[in-house]
Amino acid sequence: MRKHKKEILDINIMRELLGSCHVGRLGTNGRDGYPMVKPLNFAFLNGNIYFHTAREGEKIDDIRRDSRVCFEVDLPIAYVKGDNNPCGASYLYRSVIIRGKAYLIDDQEERGAALNALMAKYQPGGGYGDYLEEKLRITGIVRIDIEEMVGKEDLGEPELRKAAINALSVNAHLPIILER
Repeated sequence: MRKHKKEILDINIMRELLGSCHVGRLGTNGRDGYPMVKPLNFAFLNGNIYFHTAREGEKIDDIRRDSRVCFEVDLPIAYVKGDNNPCGASYLYRSVIIRGKAYLIDDQEERGAALNALMAKYQPGGGYGDYLEEKLRITGIVRIDIEEMVGKEDLGEPELRKAAINALSVNAHLPIILER
């Protein structure tokens, strides 16, 4: 990371981001040599990233060919207005970038735990019933084993940082708009 002052050193902040962000972006090495990025739903469970997918398709082909992946989440916290000066505008955020290896999971217990974690995250009130066997047969579960995790944030100068942290602490609808 070029600007170390923006690095998130608190692992709990990174874990919280992985638990609360609803969309992650998976980067794979495409068949044609170009990087491929796809947004997806995911769960952070037992120190790994899990997502579900079709058992066939571009993501799975890429992972089978080269298990090295990158995964990213970001949380837009605030837009800061630039008073009559576009250079004064800024964007406050937190993000996590992960490098690791992805594997299609066959173990039924691990698959079930991953699906339960996904449902708990995206439908926390429950009420979704049992998984249908015909759907389970065609659903792939991928685990990303994390090799490197880096967090980055820009919460602005002290006055803006205080407002950003407050917005996070009260679960404000993000991103908020701030003025200098």
